Amino acid sequence: MANTAPAARPRVPNFSSGPCAKRPGWNLKALSDAPLGRSHRAKIGKDKLKLAIDLTREVLEVPADYRIGIVPASDTGAVEMALWSLLGARGVDMLSWESFGAGWVTDVVKQLKLTDVRTFDAPYGELPNLKKVDTKNRDVVFTWNGTTSGVRVPDADWIAEDREGLTICDATSAAFAQKLDWPKLDVVTYSWQKVLGGEGAHGVIVLSPRAVERLTTYKPAWPLPKIFRLTSGGKLIEGIFSGETINTPSMLCVEDCIDGLEWAKKIGGLPALLKKVDANARVVAKFVRENDWIDFLAVKPKTRSNTSVCLKFTDPAVTALAPEAQAAFAKQVVSIIEKAGAGYDLGHYRDAPPGLRIWCGATVQARDLKALMPWIAYAFAEAKASLGKKAA
Repeated sequence: MANTAPAARPRVPNFSSGPCAKRPGWNLKALSDAPLGRSHRAKIGKDKLKLAIDLTREVLEVPADYRIGIVPASDTGAVEMALWSLLGARGVDMLSWESFGAGWVTDVVKQLKLTDVRTFDAPYGELPNLKKVDTKNRDVVFTWNGTTSGVRVPDADWIAEDREGLTICDATSAAFAQKLDWPKLDVVTYSWQKVLGGEGAHGVIVLSPRAVERLTTYKPAWPLPKIFRLTSGGKLIEGIFSGETINTPSMLCVEDCIDGLEWAKKIGGLPALLKKVDANARVVAKFVRENDWIDFLAVKPKTRSNTSVCLKFTDPAVTALAPEAQAAFAKQVVSIIEKAGAGYDLGHYRDAPPGLRIWCGATVQARDLKALMPWIAYAFAEAKASLGKKAA
């Protein structure tokens, strides 16, 4: 029996895990108020940046005594700023279970060359043993949600309330989609390009009072580039947290961020965003339950991401292939879907196990995910049929 292509396609077939789909109803007219051609240091520019910070606090429900700054180089820049500015005061425990976490380990060990470092890692699909992490006495660096593995920490219960060190959390695929436990977090970083569907190149860093105290009382043993500096003369550079950025931001991107935050506020704020993302993830979960040839990359249900949902093919005809052939199979499935215009950017991350990665963040509509699922089934059947032809 011939494999028939589905009749319907997603209205918005954008499922990239970054930059992510724009909010529903977005168009360029939404950015018409951007002060293009004006200085970001003029009052109009600083007011826009301050508005983005204030809306972030409101929508993300950031505590009043935490500082929020807009910084260069996306989430990567925000994380690097934290690592280079804060680490070295005490031992650090590094957690790694996917590509970006592994990158932070490399930076701390090979670039900063810290010696009192303990690394807790786990393969794709799993988490390290969080109970072994010394959150009481040491600094801790971890990713809340592994974008490339689809594995997240289920909560922050493993972090000591009476900790003496700092917790530095890369939350780029978690912010606005998963409930962050602010009292347990000292540094939180993310980028607009994920759950808000904003444009890239800008990062956000959120600092607790404990992180600010470290910044103003500790001086790293290494020189800090200007782009990483959060203090001057032993004092916090207050302007960073009130709309005076370290370098020149794109006011078009800032306007896009404001638009995303105002949309989030309009639909009900953080509770509505969380509900929307969970509903999206349930669409994929239902599809996985109904098909025995595909499964989540995340081993335990409670650690499964609701944003960057990573899937693997479990059909024996695929798992029997060599790794290179499995990767080629996954790419073929993605190619079939893309050529039909039914879904874009669904491939696994280059370092991750072969499979699919589907963004289910708040800017994605559940109806589009529902329309995508039959296309995944169709493409899988087509790719599997081609395996049979090659064998023959």
